[in-house]
Amino acid sequence: MTGIVLAAMSRTPDPRLREIMASLVKHLHAFLREARPTEEEFETGLDFLLRVGKASGAQKNEMILLSDLLGLSTLVIMINNARGAGETDPALLGPFYRAQSPMCAPGESISRDARGGEPLAMAGRVTDLGGNPVAGAIVDVWQASPVGLYENQDPEQPDHNLRGRFETNADGRFHFRSVRPTGYPVPTDGPCGELLRAQDRHPYRPAHIHFMFSKEGYKTLVTQVFVNDDNCIAADVVFGATTALSGNFERLPDGTSRLEFGFVMQPGKRRLPRAPIP
Repeated sequence: MTGIVLAAMSRTPDPRLREIMASLVKHLHAFLREARPTEEEFETGLDFLLRVGKASGAQKNEMILLSDLLGLSTLVIMINNARGAGETDPALLGPFYRAQSPMCAPGESISRDARGGEPLAMAGRVTDLGGNPVAGAIVDVWQASPVGLYENQDPEQPDHNLRGRFETNADGRFHFRSVRPTGYPVPTDGPCGELLRAQDRHPYRPAHIHFMFSKEGYKTLVTQVFVNDDNCIAADVVFGATTALSGNFERLPDGTSRLEFGFVMQPGKRRLPRAPIP
């Protein structure tokens, strides 16, 4: 059977599509031969994928969530970014990224919600592999609110709350104000939540802030910085946390938290990702 299917696809004009589909068919057929699902189990699996698609919408991308929960998203990141030359570890874009966040002045607050949270002052520096400053890089920042929701999940938050873009100065530095991030569960009200419960897995992500750095001549860096004392940092439900991305969110006597972190970009092509939801 496998050979017949491969032969039927062998005339695919696009060589990369032909390669990918041949590999996919080989592995899917091998999976079925190994797992030997019953017809009922096969139907259940197809129904699950159908419901994942139907559960995606303006506030949630259940397909990306499923890819995250299976470790697929992180594996793709590792395949495409790992070089071991000193660059900052990449991390998931996540399902709640929005393109074209507001450009902000240095030191501006991205917290636009009067309900606030614990104040945070963040200072970062961006360098290349040789330690030289990367000036003029665009730093896109976004995070969940103190109640664990991104603004495009939560109608009570102002538009673009806890989102902003900054530009690094001549020394590669940038800084902004925000609120201390908190951990949160991934959405569990759809098929992905059913899967987590069936596997007896917790749904939690450690507290973190998303960062994306872009500049012509450099490979776009999508990463996250995690609160280093979060209980879930060693058991991130989407397998995205690494030791190198643990940040020291220092609590100061005045109740403010402070984070300083250095980021290293590698040479390559600037590419901005597609936003999973508007």
